Amino acid sequence: MEEEEFIEETVENEDKELRDVYSEEGREESIEDDEIDEVEQGFMQGYDAGDRLAKCSLCLKILSDDFIEEELKGELYRFCSEEHAETYKRKLEKK
Repeated sequence: MEEEEFIEETVENEDKELRDVYSEEGREESIEDDEIDEVEQGFMQGYDAGDRLAKCSLCLKILSDDFIEEELKGELYRFCSEEHAETYKRKLEKK
């Protein structure tokens, strides 16, 4: 391989590596190049959405669609179960 071809190939590879997979265009190019799979694509879409996942106020588990919501001392809290809501209430009462 001649030096000019080597430099051209190196620059092309660096451009691929530097491509922003967090942008729609970069993600599409990566998919076309088969650099990321469907699971990674879903992650990137979630990243772009900027969604913050709600967590249980007691155990910090990421909440599903089925969660308990309680207003305690003027603040809104979410829990993964009724048991965690009750435990948290007891802890707040002791303070």
